[in-house]
Amino acid sequence: MDRLRAMELFLSISQTRNFSETARHFGISATGVSRMITQIEDELKIKLLLRSTRQVALTESGQEYARQLEAILWRINELQTNITAISKAPQGLLRVHSRMMFGLGVLPPLIAGFRKLYPDIHIELTLGEAPADLRRKQVDIDFRISPPVEGGVKRRMLFQSDRHLVAAPSYLAGRPALQTPESILEHDCLAYLWPGDEYTWIFKQQEQLREIRFKPRHVSNNGVALLELARLGQGLALLEDYTVHRDISQGRLVRLLTDYRISNASFDAGLYATILDTPMIPAKIRLFLDFVAEHVAGPELRFEAHGKGTGLGATTAA
Repeated sequence: MDRLRAMELFLSISQTRNFSETARHFGISATGVSRMITQIEDELKIKLLLRSTRQVALTESGQEYARQLEAILWRINELQTNITAISKAPQGLLRVHSRMMFGLGVLPPLIAGFRKLYPDIHIELTLGEAPADLRRKQVDIDFRISPPVEGGVKRRMLFQSDRHLVAAPSYLAGRPALQTPESILEHDCLAYLWPGDEYTWIFKQQEQLREIRFKPRHVSNNGVALLELARLGQGLALLEDYTVHRDISQGRLVRLLTDYRISNASFDAGLYATILDTPMIPAKIRLFLDFVAEHVAGPELRFEAHGKGTGLGATTAA
């Protein structure tokens, strides 16, 4: 029995629940597929599938076997890809996922610069606020603002950042001055969308923490939208320092309560490049990570890189 092929067939059946579809995909007969699955079950001495004329279902053992096979076969395929790539110039598709603000404000000009050095590496960039499932979504690099918590991944911290509380001068004109964290309760606040209906900002001064709950004026799951609302004078917004640095320096926004570190979650925010923990890092991943780090790592470079981005620095507040 070709054990590797049998594993591939079983994994396909676990996903499609269809012997005929698997047979067509692999170019063999449905009878041949059934025979190889039976051989696996005989070898393992355990039932993996429950078959009837109408459906195919996995036993509990079959579900666990499929779960482990997915990781094993992915590693085998990745190993073959990596070994082949050693003898070739860096090339192929690089799938990158990023948080919205970093992906819009920093990555586009870096991708353009990277292409000049490695024209045979093609980058597919997707954006979203939630971390990407690297294995299931087949993502090579995920740029996150908090350290990864799942197993089987490696992380590279590009820089540590703070969040700044900001507002437009047009909003602040004629409104009460912010002197203490509790002062935010007298203002319109713009917040990231969270599950539930409670919103809290945490203020840290030396080692003392103060949590202030508030009812936001507007909420959004998108940092770009919150930044634009702040520019338009809609209220106070809590955003990463590198996303508002340019607006502050050019007077579009004003930083508030500068004696405090402020967060909506934790104080270990930064930019983390997250990749799968594999024995060998493919050249295309390593080269892109090194290139990005060269241009953004450190407290000042990230501000410079964001200033060269497209879209985020061009709008003026109303």
